[in-house]
Amino acid sequence: MKIENIKVLKNKIRKKILKLRELNFNDSKKINLNKVKEIITNYKKKSLILGGYYPINYEIDCISILENLEKKRHKISLPVIKKNNQMDFHTYSFGDPLKLNKYGIPEPLSKEIVFPDILFVPLVAFDGKLFRLGYGGGYYDRYIEKIDKKKFFLKIGFAFNCQKISRVPVDVFDKSLDIVITENKVYE
Repeated sequence: MKIENIKVLKNKIRKKILKLRELNFNDSKKINLNKVKEIITNYKKKSLILGGYYPINYEIDCISILENLEKKRHKISLPVIKKNNQMDFHTYSFGDPLKLNKYGIPEPLSKEIVFPDILFVPLVAFDGKLFRLGYGGGYYDRYIEKIDKKKFFLKIGFAFNCQKISRVPVDVFDKSLDIVITENKVYE
């Protein structure tokens, strides 16, 4: 399939799933913290660098998970967007000041760039092969490609069950995840 056709198809899926996610959104739907802890425990490293995100647009909220994991002595980082749809992860500790980026998403003021051992990834949709559909900017795909060259890390997507689709249309730039966790299932 041509890249132009893939883009059109992705945009149609995004529109449909974003509306579905909004209609099905409920603050009480949460990712199972114990499942996340179990995955982290299996990682066999005592102090991890975790890359998280601030939820927008009815995404799964991972902030309480990050707060809990920071109390367990894991280092937290959040994305900071840069030019050309690039981003880095900067250290963050709860209570540190944040600034809003051009999309209105909070970012840390810290200048310390880190490379997460485990990256929590927001998504619009995902499929059984764990390909994700994001918002279309390519930030996470570019970041995953960049960090893949530097170290081994685990990519965990957070989503609601209603965001699973039969097949995400992929192109050469799309990266798959290692795990997707929904409010009641873990896909590996």
